[in-house]
Amino acid sequence: MKLAKISSKLGLAALAAVACPLALADDPKWYGGLSAGESRSSIDDTRIIRGLLGSGLTGATIDDDNRDNSYKVFGGYQFNRYLALEGGYFDLGKFGFRATTTPPGTLDGTIRIQGLNLDAVGTLPLWENLSALGRIGVTYAETKDTFSGTGAIQVVNPNPSKWDTNYKFGLGLQYAITKALAMRLEAERYRVNDAVGNHGDVDAVTVGLIYRFGGKTAEPAAYVAPPVATAAAPAPPPPIVLVPVPLARVLTRVSFSVDSDFDFDKVSLKDPARQGLDKLATDLRGVNYDNVLITGNTDRLGTEAYNQKLSVRRAEAVRNYLVIRWGMPYEKVIIVGAGELAPDTRPGECVGEVATRTLIKCLAPDRRVDVEVRGTK
Repeated sequence: MKLAKISSKLGLAALAAVACPLALADDPKWYGGLSAGESRSSIDDTRIIRGLLGSGLTGATIDDDNRDNSYKVFGGYQFNRYLALEGGYFDLGKFGFRATTTPPGTLDGTIRIQGLNLDAVGTLPLWENLSALGRIGVTYAETKDTFSGTGAIQVVNPNPSKWDTNYKFGLGLQYAITKALAMRLEAERYRVNDAVGNHGDVDAVTVGLIYRFGGKTAEPAAYVAPPVATAAAPAPPPPIVLVPVPLARVLTRVSFSVDSDFDFDKVSLKDPARQGLDKLATDLRGVNYDNVLITGNTDRLGTEAYNQKLSVRRAEAVRNYLVIRWGMPYEKVIIVGAGELAPDTRPGECVGEVATRTLIKCLAPDRRVDVEVRGTK
């Protein structure tokens, strides 16, 4: 039995430095996963019939069984946002055929393929949570052939098997559900050498989940604002780092509401925010300003650490829009993550700690991004 090539070309996805907050973490991180789906091989019927007729038979017909279920279990190490090394175990399933001959007889053949792989995996961010994957690697696979005959067919070696090293490659998509959990859809091609000297390919399409273990998620470099003192502060805030901003007066200031200008718990800008930023950028044409200060804020719901990171990411989304869409000098656009430390609501105005609809609505003024244009003249 021989697995014939299926003509198509797959390759590694190109790596590009594109911002993608959730698609992959920046810090090195271990991960593991499981994928399952369907595999398919092509059986070389012409070669099998030629071999039967060459052995003295006068006719033969073949029925193929070239599809099966496949799965793989894998683990990997993410070196950076764009490159990982991944290894695991795969089972491509079992494929077979039945040849009916003249004089009367049958030949049944099956092949089962399983083994180990080691791949280099490249990632190309496409959207906020979506990335393209490309992989190329080596396999060490076992092929177990089984042959049986009746009537005019006699089988000399009914159970040959072989371990062999070969290559594989594939393409796929990955969607980050959270920073720890992601879903994958992949198409892979495995090169196979079987136990009786035949060569071919097996294609597998799988869907799977991956989980990332430990490691801190790196956030973009940002300025951190000092805490705002409140009368009822139970304890001093944790130490923070303040990077000085050049002294300048505020030329203009606009504020964007997270509830109306951002998706909830997201960093994507909605149309109203884009329109407001377009107007701001247009008004600044011809104005000699020193810098643009963008400050992200959150309400007090959630942990302080999470709110700090979320405020930085929202401020960065505004900066990216101004720099990419309007060509503002990157070095003039400063971002600050104030987290929950600079609320607009007054102490005691919004009572409670449980995220009820009433409390969320009351804290809406605290969920904002402030943009200030500063100049010295």
